[in-house]
Amino acid sequence: MESIPLWQGLTLCGIVSWIVISSCFNVTLKIRSFLQPWVTHHVISGTPLIIRIQKYQHGLLDAFFSGLSCVVSVPFYTAFLPLLFWSGHGKLARQMTLLMAFCDYTGNCIKDVVSAPRPNCPLVRRVTATKDEEDNALEYGLPSSHTLNTVCLSGYLLHYVLSYTQNQNASVEFAGLAIVCLFVGLIGFGRVYLGMHSVIDIIGGLVIGLAILAFWLTVHNYVDEFIILGQNVTTFWAALSFMLLFAYPTPEFPTPSFEYHTAFNGVAFGIVAGVQQTYHQFHHEAVPRVFTQLTVPAFLGRMLVGIPTILLVKFCSKTLAKWVLPVISNTLSLHIKSTSYIPMLKGSVNDKKSDEAKQSSYLQKLFFFSCQDSFNVDTGIRFLQYAGLAWSVVDLVPSLFSHLSL
Repeated sequence: MESIPLWQGLTLCGIVSWIVISSCFNVTLKIRSFLQPWVTHHVISGTPLIIRIQKYQHGLLDAFFSGLSCVVSVPFYTAFLPLLFWSGHGKLARQMTLLMAFCDYTGNCIKDVVSAPRPNCPLVRRVTATKDEEDNALEYGLPSSHTLNTVCLSGYLLHYVLSYTQNQNASVEFAGLAIVCLFVGLIGFGRVYLGMHSVIDIIGGLVIGLAILAFWLTVHNYVDEFIILGQNVTTFWAALSFMLLFAYPTPEFPTPSFEYHTAFNGVAFGIVAGVQQTYHQFHHEAVPRVFTQLTVPAFLGRMLVGIPTILLVKFCSKTLAKWVLPVISNTLSLHIKSTSYIPMLKGSVNDKKSDEAKQSSYLQKLFFFSCQDSFNVDTGIRFLQYAGLAWSVVDLVPSLFSHLSL
């Protein structure tokens, strides 16, 4: 049996300790009571500025900023990252996937801890051109996830390109930095123009994003080395993913943020497990890359094979999870409910309110076997669904490429 490195045990014990301490001392409520009034004041005082900006509203500006928001949304990255894996840039793809998961978890945790409102609509005009934007509007405001994610991912992409090309031309570096800054600025301004965020949300997203990017640039090589060469990788990441689900803070009122985190938590686990098993076959540094050894027709062929395959796996993973998890729960005599995936397990409104009231601490989440009347099985279904999707991207689909000589 493979031994567990000391740092892995300390990491997991640290998360459990944080859950217990946070629960005993009501850390979330104390932080919220300190920050929420201050942030809310700035949201309200910033409303006149949003109204002044929106006086220049135009259909073309609506379409431009709405389209720009879609380009940096979570669904876009979910579709884009598989193509990056299949293009041959495996290191960039897995690092951006893990960075996205880290950004999503950190940003949504802060949103739900602070539980600060978005700009008051209809005082401001809120433009939600897509279903994804409508769901985003149900989340809390600070920080702006679009701004945070754009800072981190575009900044890391610039770092990767400059490192990969070994560029030492100062003018090229300056041009790349200027493009990234312009892109981030347009995203931030667009979120204000669309009425989705206040200026304080944008500033928060920018500051937190820069902090996360600086941290990631410090540790990304160690993370990558652990994934491809480390010990006990899959088991540790499974335990880490499980702990993070219970370490997530409880918001003032339920929002979709936890669902987004669960999905990307599953994606991160699927990517890590798949890459760790198949690195030397499909993801090493000598694999063909698009525009070099990998031709454009071959890459298009990969897309035609890969996209339907991962969609099929996502559907099958969801179906299998919907069947297996209730069976396991019944075997363990756990009371379960489902708010969306399994209609027959939907509880009454009173049951939901009762459950929400009981989910008031990290500790109750961790020890759900004894402290909760029912466990929402949707969390497990969503996690397994996206873990299966991510695993197929880095394991199943590359195997098909190998058999089809793509």
